[in-house]
Amino acid sequence: MISFNNTEIAFKHKSNKDLKRAHFLFSVMASPFLVKSGKGLTRFGLNIGLPIKGMIKATIFEQFCGGETIEECSHTIETMWKHHVGTILDYSVEGKTSAEDFEATTKEIIATIHKAKGNPAIPFAVFKVTGIARFDLLEMTNSGLDGISEADLKEYHDTVERVDRICKEAFEASVPVFIDAEETWIQDVIDRVCHEMMLKYNKEQAIVFNTVQMYRHDRLAFLKNSIAWAKAEGVQYGVKLVRGAYMEKERNRATEKGYPSPIQPDKATCDADYDHALEFLLEPENRVQMALCAGSHNEHSSAYLAELIEKKGIDKTDQRIYFAQLLGMSDHISYTLASQGYNVAKYVPYGPVKEVIPYLFRRADENTSVKGQTGRELKLIKEEIKRRKGA
Repeated sequence: MISFNNTEIAFKHKSNKDLKRAHFLFSVMASPFLVKSGKGLTRFGLNIGLPIKGMIKATIFEQFCGGETIEECSHTIETMWKHHVGTILDYSVEGKTSAEDFEATTKEIIATIHKAKGNPAIPFAVFKVTGIARFDLLEMTNSGLDGISEADLKEYHDTVERVDRICKEAFEASVPVFIDAEETWIQDVIDRVCHEMMLKYNKEQAIVFNTVQMYRHDRLAFLKNSIAWAKAEGVQYGVKLVRGAYMEKERNRATEKGYPSPIQPDKATCDADYDHALEFLLEPENRVQMALCAGSHNEHSSAYLAELIEKKGIDKTDQRIYFAQLLGMSDHISYTLASQGYNVAKYVPYGPVKEVIPYLFRRADENTSVKGQTGRELKLIKEEIKRRKGA
């Protein structure tokens, strides 16, 4: 299996200054106390108007974001593409609630599609439905539209119209677009809208991608049913396969409301389902019907997919199969795979510093809580620093 231990390949794109910043940040994120304290101080500083934007932008923002605007991301896009790693521009502004804000976000997402059009360095676009719709509305319509008010029904149709406008732009530009997965209590409506868009835009190729979170115990069955549905409807099924991002919230809500947890019983079961999903999607009879982006920071699953591609005689450059990671994380996976000729892209979040703070806090929390994640990043960074000093 492919090895992810070559730090020279992993960090070839980073300067010594970049490495030192990454070393500092991952050292901080190794401490839950420092992360909690840093988040509290950042919130306090922003709330009282302290001039800390420059400090944030030069540290955690620089590590995990491409810039405040699409144009500011140009340097990151170019740097990564020199090493055959693509960019997925991710407008990461959250928490908006007004129709005006949703319209502005829709236009920004469409701008990322225009930026990607005809540009091999930007192979995908992406958006979250909660970026263009009220969370409460999605929760209200998750099980269907029966019994909702006329005003809510209009708002729902306005939401679908925004999604449709984005997907239509993606279709016309030939830029595949990911619709991100979210919490279980709003995911059913997202799945329905996503499938509605596939029926319109995925007849010839996978333009619209649904996101399937394998930390849910029902998703392997859902994926198999979705491929069967796509075959019956004569559409290409685009799937971004991930483990998931809302585990603690899901478990807590299930306990509070007294229903069975939708989350896998343990990590081993989640990992097994993820790998089974890869096997299922790459079976010859399914491969012709789908396009896959494996979004994973897991070394084993990344190496396993590379192995499956080799074993099944699939061309590494087949545009229907991509690997993806987040900017600022798992460079040893991204750049190693790219150096071996596989299709790789990184999510590049962007937006005004103050507006992407929730995203940055989640990255800090994730690196603090994911077992071994920060330790692995730190170990590799230290090895590369040591290698460069000895070179």
